[in-house]
Amino acid sequence: MRTEHMLCLSLHAASRAMTRAYQPLLDALGLTYPQYVVLVALWDEDAQPVGAIGRRLMLDTNTLTPMLKRMETAGLVRRTRSPRDERQVIVSLTEAGRAMEARAAHVPARIVAATGLSPEALRDLNARVSALKDSLAREDREREDRERED
Repeated sequence: MRTEHMLCLSLHAASRAMTRAYQPLLDALGLTYPQYVVLVALWDEDAQPVGAIGRRLMLDTNTLTPMLKRMETAGLVRRTRSPRDERQVIVSLTEAGRAMEARAAHVPARIVAATGLSPEALRDLNARVSALKDSLAREDREREDRERED
């Protein structure tokens, strides 16, 4: 197989290019790409458990926790123990975290423009890549199940 026909390389390169497209926009806001996606998740729904954010963003807790601590130090989020289950940490936006939404409002349109694709084409591409991810994850779970059975 030739490298130009390898989907994995195309997806990896596209992911890196997408992250690079975000970088100057987020640098101006003092954010990293992972911090930005955490904020987007909290702008969608504030006061979420760390585990829920991790599942939503497909990030492990051991990756997320140090980042959330840095975001708390920066004044963007607040981490508190759940009153119902002290093992659970709830992440909430601070006023500065909420204000960042308005400061970052230009980012999505700039990224859409950078892709050169229409919003409809981007939605279709996102749906297809998500379906691919789901299929690969399902295959991975099935493989793990088979290995446990052996």
